[in-house]
Amino acid sequence: MKIYADNAATTQMSRTAIDAMTDCMASYFGNPSSLYTIGQKAKEKLEEARAEIAQLINAKPGEIFFTSGGSEADNQAILSAAEIGKRKGKTHIISTSIEHHAVLHTLKKLEKQGFEVTLLPVGESGIVSVDEVKNAIRDDTCLVTVMTVNNEIGTIQPITEIGAVCRERGVLFHTDAVQAVGHLPIDVEAMHIDMLSASAHKFHGPKGVGFLYAKKGVRLSNLIEGGAQERGKRGGTENLPGITAMAAALKESVEKMDTVAERLTPIRDYLIKGLSKIPHSALNGDRNARVCNNVNFCFEGIEGESLLILLDQKGISASSGSACTSGSLDPSHVLLAIGRVHDVAHGSLRLSLGEDATLEEADYIISAVSEVVAYLRGFSPIWRDLTTGKKEFIL
Repeated sequence: MKIYADNAATTQMSRTAIDAMTDCMASYFGNPSSLYTIGQKAKEKLEEARAEIAQLINAKPGEIFFTSGGSEADNQAILSAAEIGKRKGKTHIISTSIEHHAVLHTLKKLEKQGFEVTLLPVGESGIVSVDEVKNAIRDDTCLVTVMTVNNEIGTIQPITEIGAVCRERGVLFHTDAVQAVGHLPIDVEAMHIDMLSASAHKFHGPKGVGFLYAKKGVRLSNLIEGGAQERGKRGGTENLPGITAMAAALKESVEKMDTVAERLTPIRDYLIKGLSKIPHSALNGDRNARVCNNVNFCFEGIEGESLLILLDQKGISASSGSACTSGSLDPSHVLLAIGRVHDVAHGSLRLSLGEDATLEEADYIISAVSEVVAYLRGFSPIWRDLTTGKKEFIL
């Protein structure tokens, strides 16, 4: 059996998105900045996509800026807010300890420029407290940036409540919604969001394209200088086939959202129940306040990388919270932030289900993970120390 369970990393392009992209390539090859008819047809297609995306998140078309993906959108949003704040003498930024590295590394960059950053804790649940956000806001706070859904443990943050606090205090609010757009209802007005980042390949669109929503009145700083594209805020000819496919994929994802959640939530819960039966294991993140397709576990006494390799041999594509594959021996900063110790955090597994997942596949995953965990523990020196009493179990 072949099971792709790493949809938080990337999703397969939908047939709808592929058809939209190929049609655009064939019929709308012109440069949208050109004045002649072929170029203006491409321009119309570009603005159709912009209007479609805006409508799906209750924004205005002029508030949508196309980017190369979520990381670029995060960078532009945060750096723009910092520049706005700096002009007003406000150099304090609030975020959380579990943000994506596109956010955390940008904040590190700003710290070197004299900004002060407060990273709020999330506790074992992986959810930040609205009161802590409220209490952290100061007179010199220029931005609060909190992700909508965590990319590793799938927890859903109280974005609407945080947005309301920020709006009341007159502080810009940005959310990295890369794991949420297309999977959860997004209404930027009702949720009091000033800026939002999204990436097409997380909701069955193509890689290399995303968008930044910036509320009217928020003055964006340029990351890419060049021509007058994107109202002068991002130089470079727009990726029209990618943008068109993104709009088509998002529309389809939003239309199917409720049906997919209804299907996947019981399967997710079935997986959690089955994996919980493995001795000395633990679910990471809140049990219920998580997206419908995310299951993240730690298994004591094993290494996540070995688990992934052996699961791959059994036809299961998944991921680990450990960052070893990127050249670091440090475990996931998200798992450490929710209180997992290093030894336990190294033995993590993230399963992010596709919308066509079945209970039969869930049974296969439970069986395969149980078998592989038992196998790895059989020759693990850490597990031997735990079972002989040299070390105490944590989970």
